[in-house]
Amino acid sequence: MSITEHLLRPLLNTAAARPLITHYDDEAGSRIELSVATVANWAAKTANWLVEEFDVEPGDRVAVALPAHWQTAGVLLGAWWCGADVTSDAAGAKVAFVGPDTSTSAAEATAVVALDPLGRGLPSTPADGAFDYLSEARLAGDDFAPMFPIPSTTPALLGETVDDVLARAASHAETSGISGTDRVLSTLDWALPEGALVGLLAPLSAGAHLVQVTHADQAKLADRRNAERTTVDLLP
Repeated sequence: MSITEHLLRPLLNTAAARPLITHYDDEAGSRIELSVATVANWAAKTANWLVEEFDVEPGDRVAVALPAHWQTAGVLLGAWWCGADVTSDAAGAKVAFVGPDTSTSAAEATAVVALDPLGRGLPSTPADGAFDYLSEARLAGDDFAPMFPIPSTTPALLGETVDDVLARAASHAETSGISGTDRVLSTLDWALPEGALVGLLAPLSAGAHLVQVTHADQAKLADRRNAERTTVDLLP
């Protein structure tokens, strides 16, 4: 079973409509709240797109060089859902996901993520044959069923197996005191591997609601805690 299936399936079966990720970008002045079902929908679209467009199979490498963002969550969970080994090094990867200021990579293909608060694609076609992730992936299917089983020994994060990644995420959740009833305020970056493990996967592994603040304005954090009724902090 993939990381994504392991993390999202129990929540989809019991609490699909409840909020899972709330994302603030203090630089853009935006806030967006995504339910379990919406996060799963973006992950499914990403997984289907990776399989259909790039023939990504279990163990294939997919590079992700993106900030902590709700769209990054969709990219990472989608890559894991189809069994990809997520890496920070684009060399030799089937696809590299990069931000809007980058249009090339050393991967076989480059997917540019607009990081638009409302989920809009790029304002113009990316150069050098790169793909506009948001515009293209949104056309993919809303549900994902792997073509191949995802064994627990499949490389998932810089070569670490599915089992290893899930165990480390659960350990981080326990160390941080995160439970399924918590609302977690985080300003952590999701740099691979530790940032994604602690800042994204640990809260998800506990079934907690993640309130992620990107480009955090420190003067606003107290207001964020009060408004979102958060119970646990994950800070640098």
